[in-house]
Amino acid sequence: MSHRQILQALTGLLAALFTAMLSTTIVANALPTIMGELHGTQTDFAWVVTAALLANAVSTPIWGKLADLFSKKLLVQLSIVVFVAGSVLAGFSHNMELLLTARVIQGLGMGGLTALAQAIIGSIIPPRERGRYSGYMGAVMAVATAGGPLLGGFIVDSPLGWRWTFFLCVPLAVVALVLLQITLRLEHVRRPARIDWLGSILLTAGISLLLIWVSFAGKAGYYEWWSWETAAMVGGSVVLLALLVFVESKVPEPIIPLKIISQRTTALAIIASVAVGIAMFGSTTFLGQYFQLARGFTPTEAGLLMLPMIAGNLLGSVGSGLLITRFGKWKRYLIIGTLLVILGTGLAGIIDHETEMVLVSLFIFILGVGMGLLMQNLVLAVQNTVKVTEVGSASASVAFFRTVGGAIGVSVLGAVLSSSVSNRVTRELTDAGIPTEGGGTTATLDIAELPEQVQTFFRIAYAEGTADIFRIAAAVAVIALVAVLFIKEQALRRTLDIKPTSASPVEPGLTGGSEMLQTGAMAAVPAARTAETEVSRQAADAGNAGDGQTPGASPKQ
Repeated sequence: MSHRQILQALTGLLAALFTAMLSTTIVANALPTIMGELHGTQTDFAWVVTAALLANAVSTPIWGKLADLFSKKLLVQLSIVVFVAGSVLAGFSHNMELLLTARVIQGLGMGGLTALAQAIIGSIIPPRERGRYSGYMGAVMAVATAGGPLLGGFIVDSPLGWRWTFFLCVPLAVVALVLLQITLRLEHVRRPARIDWLGSILLTAGISLLLIWVSFAGKAGYYEWWSWETAAMVGGSVVLLALLVFVESKVPEPIIPLKIISQRTTALAIIASVAVGIAMFGSTTFLGQYFQLARGFTPTEAGLLMLPMIAGNLLGSVGSGLLITRFGKWKRYLIIGTLLVILGTGLAGIIDHETEMVLVSLFIFILGVGMGLLMQNLVLAVQNTVKVTEVGSASASVAFFRTVGGAIGVSVLGAVLSSSVSNRVTRELTDAGIPTEGGGTTATLDIAELPEQVQTFFRIAYAEGTADIFRIAAAVAVIALVAVLFIKEQALRRTLDIKPTSASPVEPGLTGGSEMLQTGAMAAVPAARTAETEVSRQAADAGNAGDGQTPGASPKQ
């Protein structure tokens, strides 16, 4: 396909991805307002994010497997419809239970778009050229991520109210569906469909149980970190995930292909993705909350203050994509990106309620550049090592583990922030001689209704608590750096598949043809093929003569 044909094919896909990303990020600065109106707590805040991430994570491998079996075009359209349904339901939510249900439905649709967008790109563009188009995708994601919080803040501050942060995606989704129908042309080869439903159930149950335990452990009215409830939940999660591994090793079409994720590049990319997911989702989720609660900015202003991080993300994603396409080297950008994530989160770990906003903007810009260098290129490294028929599963596996990391990060860091704010505010109130109910406080998000002195205590506590979670994210990002350092760089191939194509046949006697195609080293193939084929024919002739066969005849296999 020519550059123009590829861009035409990607138009509808990028429009769909933009709609989903915008609809996800647009609620970021609306969440404090939503929590205040629906009387949600800090735990509810974390679960509004975690519910969508969890549904995204557990559904991504399923969508990825379906992409290897069914029409990718039909599936991506279906995922948009699911996402829109969740968005409409969220807009009509009148309590936390309904909102959380809607967020799960949104997450299911987002999981489809996450897996299918990468799978479609992997199906039509060779790895060596994929950096440029991954950069385009990164740019679309960056614009949606930048515009989302800003637009969401504007809507919340306008007469429309927060519900329109969910309703806005409906007309955009209709446009995306029309563009997909017109522009996306994919050839689909039908294969027998075998969906690993047992693996899907075990995966969902095991991850969900672990996240539920993390969210409520150590909180007043629930259970302690060391308790029988902890033992039951953690033990149950371990058993379910162990059963998952056993099932995946037996079924013919596993939801998480062990043979793919056990490969060195994929395994290390997954480890890095989990760590990056924790650092990225876990730290950035609470930035809007920091700007509004700790610094007192409006939702619109909070959206504007997020722009440096998004600009960095755009620069890292597009810049690295173009450089990878030109020079074919990708590992250096993973290393630089991880170092920048560690640096950005580490610097953000020193912020408080009085830090100069110029410094805060610089810190999150560095973090944004690092994330832009990492996200798409980790997927690219994995796609370069698998067959085109496994691109969907491989891409979905990396996205799955990154999102699981994000869900764990949001859940754990949300629990840390809630506990930190409660303890700090309780201590400050006690020192000031102000009584508290039951000897403690909760990390409320509706601080505007509190007395001015108490508001100050909460603002300081939220600022210091946010710094705590950034420091934790920096420590976790070190794991990603170690994993990236051990990834072995493999030259990006210029063919879609690692198998010989009809345009470049390989004689039966030639071994290693698959590897040469995989590395893109096509220049040396003709001479090597001639020499090796001649040797193979001579050996075959000698063997055939010894067996009484005519020289040059093909022996029966």
